[in-house]
Amino acid sequence: MENKNFYITTPIYYPSNKFTLGNCYTTVLCDAIARFHRALGYDVFFLTGTDEHGQKIAKIASAKNMKEMQYLNEIVADAKDLWSLLNISYDKFIRTTDDYHVKAVTKIFNKLYQNGDIYKSIYKGKYCVPCESFWSEEQLVDGKCPDCGRDVIDANEECYFFKLSKYEDKIKKLYQTNKNFLLPESRANEMINNFLSKGLKDLCVSRKTVKWGIPVEFDKDQTIYVWVDALTNYITALGYLSEDESLFKKFWPADVHVIGKEIVRFHSIIWPAILMSLGLPLPKMIFGHGWLIFNGGKLSKSKESGKNEVLDPRILIERYSSDAVRNFLIGEISFGQDGPYSQELFLNSFNGILANKVGNLSSRLIGMICKYQNGIITNKISPTEQEQNFVNTIKQLKCDSIQKIKELKPTLSYKSVLKIIDECNGYIDNCKPWEVAKQEGGEERIATILYFAVQGLLEAYTLLDAFLPEKVCQVLKLFGIDKVKIDENACCNFKIDGIKVEKITPLFARLDINKEIEELDKIAND
Repeated sequence: MENKNFYITTPIYYPSNKFTLGNCYTTVLCDAIARFHRALGYDVFFLTGTDEHGQKIAKIASAKNMKEMQYLNEIVADAKDLWSLLNISYDKFIRTTDDYHVKAVTKIFNKLYQNGDIYKSIYKGKYCVPCESFWSEEQLVDGKCPDCGRDVIDANEECYFFKLSKYEDKIKKLYQTNKNFLLPESRANEMINNFLSKGLKDLCVSRKTVKWGIPVEFDKDQTIYVWVDALTNYITALGYLSEDESLFKKFWPADVHVIGKEIVRFHSIIWPAILMSLGLPLPKMIFGHGWLIFNGGKLSKSKESGKNEVLDPRILIERYSSDAVRNFLIGEISFGQDGPYSQELFLNSFNGILANKVGNLSSRLIGMICKYQNGIITNKISPTEQEQNFVNTIKQLKCDSIQKIKELKPTLSYKSVLKIIDECNGYIDNCKPWEVAKQEGGEERIATILYFAVQGLLEAYTLLDAFLPEKVCQVLKLFGIDKVKIDENACCNFKIDGIKVEKITPLFARLDINKEIEELDKIAND
């Protein structure tokens, strides 16, 4: 019997002053996957949150003349508000300053120490403050951090180390025997060639010079470092080492950690080693997606990166809807690869997909029902081979969409749903109800055409609800569907006989691209 529990996570985010479109990418994709699985009947646990300890936070708060928690509370409230605007349906939002997490991390660190995998020594090397990463000289690229490209500083201090080298052979074997542990394949190749083949070195897991964090229980001069603090959120959020481990027992191991490619090393090498030391199962899959690319570089929070472009998701949501943002992030970037962003691409995607396809089908079809059947759907129909072929095609595309979401291919799943919309429009065009209406006794044929066209629309929209939860639900409710459920074993059998509908305002009105670009340029340069 298929396991119907599904645990999906985003990484916990560093609380920044301002989230850009790039920061939303992982969470939006995970939300679509989580929503789709819920509609399929899975018991879903979707985790996101914030990474709130470390030198960076302390420095920012100090510069603002604020206490760390005062600064964090404001930023986290803003982040949660943005997730609400984007209709993110997370089941839990973890903060690494939460009491339960702090208690569990302390126990985890102690357990690693008791297992003989943590020891005290002196760290000498390079340190990137923005990435909170230690690097050896040979790992630097042109003397700078290999992850972010920024300057590093010298580090020389007493700290605790985790015996990462002890687990090198086990992790190599993991990559050899489980080809789906880290996807896409290119990410696994990077880890093998850039890290595993060169040998793993023991990892600094505490800091003496950083005080904003969780203290080591048996050595109060030391603060637990990000690897044990942040990475373990995936199990502490489920109650690991707490009085109630029911969620942990139900949902661990995670079905997938979805992360940006810049933090793949931490999740696919360090995290498995920690879990091995704890004697816990590994996550079933880690997926390292690509970046949004602007002017040839990663979309970041810097002013330079955002020049002449509106990168603030709040502005885009307010002007075009949350579905517009979700449509671009899900539909225009192949999951796992980098994808370009520009205002023109964003607006063209709005018109091409949302206005021309999703919005047009519902307006067009409901308009015909109102015109030819006084807004009432009837099952007084006489299906022909044309209808059977139509249903077979819809069923095939529906199955493909479901299969793609199970394979963690949300972009392809979304595109399969859009093909259903194309099929519906093509079916209407081929049947020409406007010509049938002129024929004597054509009422039954029109009833048949519109009945099956509505069935196709509802199949598309029940699938689309995971991707575009703000708008398509309005149409589903017109047809009596309040809670979306996806039946994998049925197709085009919605109970719609006798339902009365009225004309609706288009879900997505077409945009004047040139006018919108001018308006967005004004906002960006304000």
